[in-house]
Amino acid sequence: MLKAFQPYILSFIPIFVAVDAIGNIPIFISLVDGLSRKHKRKIIIESVTTATGMAVVFMFVGKLVLTSLSITIADFQIAGGALLFVIAVRLLLPGASKGALVGVHEKDVGVFPLGTPLITGPAVLATTLIMLDSYGIIPTFVSLVLNMLIVWFTLIKSDYIMKLFGVGGTRAVAKVMYILLAAIAVMMIRLGITGAFLK
Repeated sequence: MLKAFQPYILSFIPIFVAVDAIGNIPIFISLVDGLSRKHKRKIIIESVTTATGMAVVFMFVGKLVLTSLSITIADFQIAGGALLFVIAVRLLLPGASKGALVGVHEKDVGVFPLGTPLITGPAVLATTLIMLDSYGIIPTFVSLVLNMLIVWFTLIKSDYIMKLFGVGGTRAVAKVMYILLAAIAVMMIRLGITGAFLK
């Protein structure tokens, strides 16, 4: 019974780490500061819809695009892993945050920068495509949708979560996620090198 759920669990965890729902909360709060409750909810719907749509579209057409460019999954694993590692290292540096990678503060932030690149960015796209190749379309799709529901829930309850964890607590959780992201990046590079050179 547990074996049947294994692909779902194994694909869910890397996507969960890449999405970083808790780490997005402080940035979300800073971007929607001063907006009405109705406007905040509108931005949450826009951001989650955009993030989900981008990830799903890339999940279905990403492999086709790579094939048309003669890029193998191993190539993508190495490149994606290297990119994830650079992002993770940048985010782990003292004083760094996801917001520093965007640098935008506007009232209409649902699509950009919240939907992309904060929720669905290079990390999520690379991870999703690799999970698709490793565990199949259904476990990856289910894991992706579940993660987006978690993002929606955390953004809806962002004020409460911030009060519960505090600024320091959310940053600490985010840093742990970035370390896990770096570890997943190393794993991707290792699998890519194995697939490309040690067949």
